[in-house]
Amino acid sequence: MAVPVDGRPATRETVGTGESAEPVNILLVDDQPANLVALEAMLQRLGQNVVTAASGREALKHLLAEDFAVILLDVKMPEMDGFETAALIRERERSRLTPIIFLTAADRSETLALRGYAVGAVDYLIKPVVPEFVRSKVQVFVDLARSNDELRRQADRLRVSEQRALELAETRAVLVRDLELKNRELESFSYAVSHDLRAPLRRIDSFGRALEESHAGALDPQGRRFVANMREATQQMSALIDDVLHLSRVTRAELRHYEVNLSDIVRLALERLRDAEPERALEARIRPGVIAAGDGALLRIALENLASNAWKFTAGRERAEIEFGLAQVDGETAYFVADNGVGFDMAFASKLFVPFQRLHTASEFPGIGIGLATVQRIVHRHGGRVWAEAAPGTGARFWFTLGTTGAEGRA
Repeated sequence: MAVPVDGRPATRETVGTGESAEPVNILLVDDQPANLVALEAMLQRLGQNVVTAASGREALKHLLAEDFAVILLDVKMPEMDGFETAALIRERERSRLTPIIFLTAADRSETLALRGYAVGAVDYLIKPVVPEFVRSKVQVFVDLARSNDELRRQADRLRVSEQRALELAETRAVLVRDLELKNRELESFSYAVSHDLRAPLRRIDSFGRALEESHAGALDPQGRRFVANMREATQQMSALIDDVLHLSRVTRAELRHYEVNLSDIVRLALERLRDAEPERALEARIRPGVIAAGDGALLRIALENLASNAWKFTAGRERAEIEFGLAQVDGETAYFVADNGVGFDMAFASKLFVPFQRLHTASEFPGIGIGLATVQRIVHRHGGRVWAEAAPGTGARFWFTLGTTGAEGRA
């Protein structure tokens, strides 16, 4: 801890970090105890670790154990003078660049100064020294040592960061390879499902059709019902395979972003549904010119699923009402498809987007529960979210956003 001198508290300097820096070491070498005490008193105000040595040999021992910001070295010492000590200091790799300031009162000649510089001195002071002058010179090397320490720490942090970045890159490469492998496996599975499972289903359906067409007279009503149920089950299984494969393709398809007219997609989807069931009355309210940025093919699938859902669940209404539009929700553009259909209890809303989960029985409304799961995956791939608002008997409203990829939805 630094000791107060002349009634003023010792201070600890900082260099560039904005925080209190760790003190550095300063080595004082002089064979006269009085000189060491005087120098130590001069430098205590700097708040650094001051280490003293009464001979060149003692100084070398300290240099073996610690690093120093600067060495103040007396020239005239018995056994090993300052020049000899400096030469040995410079021979050691650890202290080869440590700054040395020579102190002497014995000779003011330029020859002595040149000899000091020849063995690596950075400065040469004549005794008696001025305390402020000594402190200012030492402070320069203290600041330099701290700057070098900070540079070393930054270099170490940079090396650690680079190593971590390299490790992350390697981990990412492994994950990418693993993902590519899983995608290939999924494609192989999809191929197997598409071809290997369809073939026996087609044969079962063909045999059922043959029974109906060629042997209907030999079957009683119960037998014909069994055949009809068998064919219906194979067709449902085939539709289920189609939907599962479709969901898989939606998940893996590459996104291509461009401006998409969502209003046109909904309008065409409802026109096709109305053409398939012209007897149904429909009031469609579609906000014109709703434009969003996204993958047109995937957004078409999502909106067609939502429109088809609205059409299906308004089947019992005298006049179906389906609306498409947009609004600002929590500071972002949200799109919606709403209907006046049967609705549902929001207590079961968590099941809406889970594949094969249904809130209504197949006898009430046809389907296998894959459409909304497909919508959710498409919206998530665009960085958005999807949710629903509904109540039993009053219809439902499905909302979705397109995240940052959706750019600015506008109409």
